[in-house]
Amino acid sequence: MTSNVIVVSSQPFAGQKPGTSGLRKKVAVFRQPNYLENFVQAIFDNLSGQQGQTLVLGGDGRFYNDVAIQTILRMAAAAGFGRVLVGRDGILSTPAASAVIRKWQAFGGIILSASHNPGGPDDDFGIKYNLNNGGPANEAFTDAVYQRTQEISAYRTVDVPDIDLGKIGEVKIGEMTVSVIDPVADYAELLESLFDFEQITALLARPDFRMRFDAMHAVTGPYAKAILEVRLGAPAGTVVNGTPLADFGGGHPDPNPVYAADLIAALSDPKSGLSFGAASDGDGDRNMVVGRNFFISPSDSIAILAANHALVPAYAKGLAGVARSMPTSCALDRVAQALGIPCYETPTGWKYFGSLLDAGKATLCGEESAGTGSNHVREKDGLWAVLYWLNILAARGEYAEDIVRDHWRRFGRNVYSRHDYEGIATEAGDRLMAELRVRLPQLAGSTCAGLRIAAADDFAYTDPVDGSRSERQGVRVLLDDGSRVVFRLSGTGTEGATLRVYLERYVADPAQHEVPTQTALAPLIELAETVAQIKSITGRQEPSVIS
Repeated sequence: MTSNVIVVSSQPFAGQKPGTSGLRKKVAVFRQPNYLENFVQAIFDNLSGQQGQTLVLGGDGRFYNDVAIQTILRMAAAAGFGRVLVGRDGILSTPAASAVIRKWQAFGGIILSASHNPGGPDDDFGIKYNLNNGGPANEAFTDAVYQRTQEISAYRTVDVPDIDLGKIGEVKIGEMTVSVIDPVADYAELLESLFDFEQITALLARPDFRMRFDAMHAVTGPYAKAILEVRLGAPAGTVVNGTPLADFGGGHPDPNPVYAADLIAALSDPKSGLSFGAASDGDGDRNMVVGRNFFISPSDSIAILAANHALVPAYAKGLAGVARSMPTSCALDRVAQALGIPCYETPTGWKYFGSLLDAGKATLCGEESAGTGSNHVREKDGLWAVLYWLNILAARGEYAEDIVRDHWRRFGRNVYSRHDYEGIATEAGDRLMAELRVRLPQLAGSTCAGLRIAAADDFAYTDPVDGSRSERQGVRVLLDDGSRVVFRLSGTGTEGATLRVYLERYVADPAQHEVPTQTALAPLIELAETVAQIKSITGRQEPSVIS
C-alpha cells in the first residue's frame, strides 16, 4: 500500500456548523462529493501534535457509517496519525468510544452518530470529534472547525483500498496501523469495575424478577447481550431488537414512551411477567427505565441514582457533587442538599459536564433527555444507567416503582414532563423564541392562567472551571410556587426545528403524588400556550412527543 498523500481540490459548503452533538444532516447531504471530506479535514486542520498519535474511530452502525469510516481512515493516514483503533464492523457506542479513548490515552476520537435520530438512506447521519478526555469538543474547537469549513479549498487523503472491518486484527494504511478491536471488551471491563456484578447476577436469577432490555435495533444490542446475558447470566431473550440495523429496523431509536411503546405496553401487562424494563438509543448514550406499569422520568432517575449512591461500589465513598442541565427537574437539587454536596446547573450538552468532571467537581450528571452518566467516561451512558438501577434493585430487594415512590415520600415529587414539537418550520421556531425574549421584562410579576410569574429570564452559564460564558440557553418562566416552564429549540435534529417545552411542579404532599402527570401539570400547560402562543405560531395543536 502506498503512503503517498493526495491533495484533492474542494470548495466550501454552507451550513457545516456543529450543534450540541456534532454535525448532523440528512444522508443525502453527506453523500455529496467532498462534503464529509471537507468537514473531517476541517477537524484535522484544527489539531496540533497528532503525528504518530492514536485516534479512536467508530459509530452507531447507521446507514453510511461503513462508507464514512473508510474515508476517515484514509484521511487519518494523510494527517499523520500513527494508529487508529476502530470497532469491529465500524461499531462503537458513544460511551464505549469515550471509554476506549480514556483507557488507551488516545489523542482523540471521531464518533459517527446522529444519536436518537432515525437512520437509513433518507434519514440522518452525524459526526463529531471527541477530545483526549473522551468528551465532546468544546465550543471553541467546534467554532474553529466551522470557520475552517467556510474557507477550505482542499482535503488530504491516501489512495488505498478499503480494509476489512469485520476481522479483529491489524492492517497498515501507509505508515499508519489500523487496529480493528472488539467494540465491547474495554467498555464491559470498565462497567464490571463499577458495579457489584455478583449481586446483579443473583437478582437476574430470581424467579420473581424478569427484565427486558430493548436495544431498538441500535448499537447497544451487542453490548447488552454481552453484559446482561453473557456476563450477568440473564436469560436468553432478555435483550430484544438486539441486532444493529442500518435503518434501526425502520424505527425511531429514541427511548421514550412514544418510540419505545412496545416496551411500555409489556411492562403495563401483568401477563408479561416483567418487573423491570429498559431501552437505549441509536448510539447508546441515552436510556429509559420502566417499572411495572410505571414510567420513570429521566429527571427522577438521576435523582434516585444520586440518593442511592452508597449501594454502588464505585460511588459508595461519596459524591464530589452532581450536575444537571437547566431544563432537567430540580429533583436532583433536593438530593444534593440532603447530601451536603454542590449541584451545578448547566446548559444542555454533555460538554458542559465534562469540564466539571475533569475538575473533580461532579461525580454524577444527568439530562432530562434520558441522558445520565458519571466520571467513568465523558459521555452520557445508557447501559451504565441501567446497570446502576439493577445494582440498586439488587441491594434494596425492592421493585423500581416502589423505590421511586419511597423517594417521593422522602424528598417530595417534582412532577415533570417534556412536550416536543418536532419538525416545525425553523422560521416559526425562531419567531416563537424571539417573541418570548422580547416579552421577558413584562412577564415578571404578571398573572397568567391563574398562576403568578415571579421571574422570567434567558438562561446564561458561566463555567466555574474555565470561566467561559454561554448565553441564550433557554427561556425560563419561574412561578412564585417554585414551578417552572422552560422553552428551548433543540440542536439535535436535521429537518426544521424541534421546540421543547419543559414543565415542572413541586408537590410535597404524598396524597397528591399519584395524580397523573399531565393532570397535575395542566395549569402549566395552559400557561405555556398562553405565554408562547405555540399553536398560532407553529400551527401545531399538540406535541409530537410527551415524555
